[in-house]
Amino acid sequence: MLIGYARVSTFDQNLDLQKNALEKADCERTIEDKASGKNVERPGLNSLKEILREGDTLVVWRLDRLGRSLKDLIEWINYLEDKGVAFKSLQESIDTATSTGRLIFHIFAALAEFERNLIRERTQAGLAAARDRGRLGGRPKSLNNDKRQAVAKLYNDGKMPVMEICQMFKISKPTLYKYIRQVKEEKNQK
Repeated sequence: MLIGYARVSTFDQNLDLQKNALEKADCERTIEDKASGKNVERPGLNSLKEILREGDTLVVWRLDRLGRSLKDLIEWINYLEDKGVAFKSLQESIDTATSTGRLIFHIFAALAEFERNLIRERTQAGLAAARDRGRLGGRPKSLNNDKRQAVAKLYNDGKMPVMEICQMFKISKPTLYKYIRQVKEEKNQK
């Protein structure tokens, strides 16, 4: 039996493209997930483990729908092989029922991880170069130093509730506590 698996990362995204492709591939059933690929534990994946039987084939529209890391993909393929279940990816034309398909799977998975690592390295290099030029990156602070000092003073005086301070300065509680820590650290350094 051909069983399809479709996944999108957010509830805003649509599964129609994947579901249509899986239907055209003659999948008798399709399991869906709306969760990030970095999450190893997904309800749909867990139900696949209960549904798949020896002789079945798990079909995905694209390899990254099953998992984003090479380690996770290989674990899944090994799990499927142990259960006697084949794996097929429509976009990459991978079919692990064949030796060539298994080889292609490992090559594509390695290339996908290599690409993600390159992106990560370029991002880190860009951030380091920006820091070297004196740019800190990230979101700008919502309050200047004087206002952060005022927030800390109001908090330390204890006369005004935390939520009122947050509303007055239009900041969240975590930001308020971060500013209080920063002001305290600045005083300790002096």
